[in-house]
Amino acid sequence: MTVKVGIVGATGYTGAELVRILSRHPEVELVALGTQSYAGQPFWVVYPHLYKYNQLTCVDAAQTDMLYSADVVFVALPHGHAMPIAVEAACRGKKLIDLGADFRLADYKVYEKWYKVEHTARELLADAVYGLPEINRKKIREAKIVANPGCYPTSVILALAPLLRNKLVDSGSIIIDSKSGVSGAGRGLSLGIHFSEVNENFKAYNVAVHRHTPEIEQELGKLAGEDVTVSFTPHLLPITRGILSTIYAKLSNLPGEGEIIELYREFYKDEFFVRVLPEGMLPQTKWVAGTNHCDIGIAVDPRTGRIVIISAIDNIFKGAAGQAVQNMNIICGLPEDTALVGAGLFP
Repeated sequence: MTVKVGIVGATGYTGAELVRILSRHPEVELVALGTQSYAGQPFWVVYPHLYKYNQLTCVDAAQTDMLYSADVVFVALPHGHAMPIAVEAACRGKKLIDLGADFRLADYKVYEKWYKVEHTARELLADAVYGLPEINRKKIREAKIVANPGCYPTSVILALAPLLRNKLVDSGSIIIDSKSGVSGAGRGLSLGIHFSEVNENFKAYNVAVHRHTPEIEQELGKLAGEDVTVSFTPHLLPITRGILSTIYAKLSNLPGEGEIIELYREFYKDEFFVRVLPEGMLPQTKWVAGTNHCDIGIAVDPRTGRIVIISAIDNIFKGAAGQAVQNMNIICGLPEDTALVGAGLFP
């Protein structure tokens, strides 16, 4: 089968990564690349690394023609922009994968509180499925709207899922310390991501108020079967790609490190894209760069009774575009790893 795909917001970093992946997808035909800034220009002029890999010309993102020609529409825009597109896609019977935040939170009031935007497509929230394949694969298969997870939440939820599902940690004790590369801030110009501001620097930001917090708590609560409140602090690293999350939690009892690792391996035994590392081996962002993998390492501290879980992903790949294609493969009945398999780039 051939899946016709349109991308709205194709010229941001996440959109460009979608184009790169889908241009090599054997079952996909890219039919429209929508942009707010580069309409009328060949895509490869905007992103020369795709010269000879994609020959499409960018179109105005406001045009709705792609909703006629595409089977699946990806929306790679900031929060607040996917809602009208989702309404139109639903009317036309198209599948939609939103890489923004508009459909991640089940309660529109929570969304409006954290994102300061009115939710204008509340009637579609019940149709949206949180698109973390390793947890929600069965629901994704039948989804009309897939809410692609945030990059930080992906690294956190996969790291904690086996423990919360098996009630091995105190769900009120979770502390999340995450660091991201600068590409997570997008391609737009901003003083905070100016080279001389970021280079040779390391900083925390949005402490106690980051918008991924309610998303993390919502999905961890589903796994735990109870409300979960976390302390989440993101940091900005002077690197282009990657997220490293270090998570601390109080163990309900004190199993050994090897026992915990075996639990993780059993939980993820059928998940190619989650790599549970051997005892004593901890993830690095370099190992997952350019891949759809999430690497997880574990250490148990018997002195404090805490477990430390470390996860690493590529924020643009598994944290965004790669996971979105993984979701598309699932809803279209294609092999889930199509166009996504490959080891990372090193060094």
